[in-house]
Amino acid sequence: MNKRPLIEQALKRVNNRYELVHAAAKLAKDLYETGAESYVTEEGIPLKKTVISINEIAKGRAVILRKE
Repeated sequence: MNKRPLIEQALKRVNNRYELVHAAAKLAKDLYETGAESYVTEEGIPLKKTVISINEIAKGRAVILRKE
Protein backbone atom coordinates (compact mmCIF):
# COMPACT_ATOMS: atom_id res chain seq x y z
CA MET A 1 0.00 0.00 0.00
CA ASN A 2 1.23 3.43 -0.85
CA LYS A 3 2.24 5.48 2.18
CA ARG A 4 0.82 8.71 0.77
CA PRO A 5 -2.93 9.04 0.35
CA LEU A 6 -4.18 8.79 -3.19
CA ILE A 7 -5.65 12.30 -3.14
CA GLU A 8 -6.05 12.77 -6.88
CA GLN A 9 -7.83 9.42 -7.30
CA ALA A 10 -10.04 10.12 -4.29
CA LEU A 11 -11.05 13.52 -5.69
CA LYS A 12 -12.34 11.78 -8.82
CA ARG A 13 -14.86 9.91 -6.67
CA VAL A 14 -16.33 12.96 -4.92
CA ASN A 15 -17.73 16.31 -6.01
CA ASN A 16 -15.19 18.53 -4.25
CA ARG A 17 -12.46 18.65 -1.61
CA TYR A 18 -14.90 19.48 1.16
CA GLU A 19 -16.86 16.31 0.47
CA LEU A 20 -13.63 14.29 0.48
CA VAL A 21 -12.53 15.74 3.82
CA HIS A 22 -15.95 15.17 5.34
CA ALA A 23 -16.19 11.57 4.09
CA ALA A 24 -12.62 10.70 5.11
CA ALA A 25 -13.10 12.18 8.58
CA LYS A 26 -16.32 10.25 9.08
CA LEU A 27 -14.73 7.00 7.91
CA ALA A 28 -11.64 7.56 10.09
CA LYS A 29 -13.88 8.16 13.11
CA ASP A 30 -15.71 4.91 12.39
CA LEU A 31 -12.38 3.07 12.13
CA TYR A 32 -11.27 4.46 15.51
CA GLU A 33 -14.59 3.62 17.18
CA THR A 34 -14.68 0.05 15.90
CA GLY A 35 -11.06 -0.53 16.85
CA ALA A 36 -10.07 -1.55 13.34
CA GLU A 37 -6.46 -2.59 12.98
CA SER A 38 -4.12 -0.33 11.06
CA TYR A 39 -2.43 -1.42 7.89
CA VAL A 40 1.33 -1.70 8.17
CA THR A 41 3.63 -0.57 5.38
CA GLU A 42 6.52 -2.62 4.09
CA GLU A 43 8.81 -0.60 6.35
CA GLY A 44 6.77 -1.70 9.38
CA ILE A 45 5.20 1.71 9.93
CA PRO A 46 1.47 1.66 10.75
CA LEU A 47 -0.70 3.98 8.66
CA LYS A 48 -2.95 6.51 10.33
CA LYS A 49 -6.70 6.00 10.10
CA THR A 50 -7.13 9.17 8.03
CA VAL A 51 -4.65 7.91 5.44
CA ILE A 52 -6.42 4.56 5.35
CA SER A 53 -9.75 6.36 4.88
CA ILE A 54 -8.55 8.40 1.91
CA ASN A 55 -6.99 5.31 0.33
CA GLU A 56 -10.24 3.37 0.76
CA ILE A 57 -12.21 6.18 -0.90
CA ALA A 58 -9.67 6.40 -3.74
CA LYS A 59 -9.87 2.67 -4.40
CA GLY A 60 -13.67 2.68 -4.35
CA ARG A 61 -13.95 0.47 -1.28
CA ALA A 62 -15.87 3.09 0.70
CA VAL A 63 -19.34 4.11 -0.42
CA ILE A 64 -20.16 7.79 -0.05
CA LEU A 65 -23.85 8.46 0.49
CA ARG A 66 -24.96 11.94 -0.48
CA LYS A 67 -27.95 13.75 0.94
CA GLU A 68 -30.28 15.11 -1.69
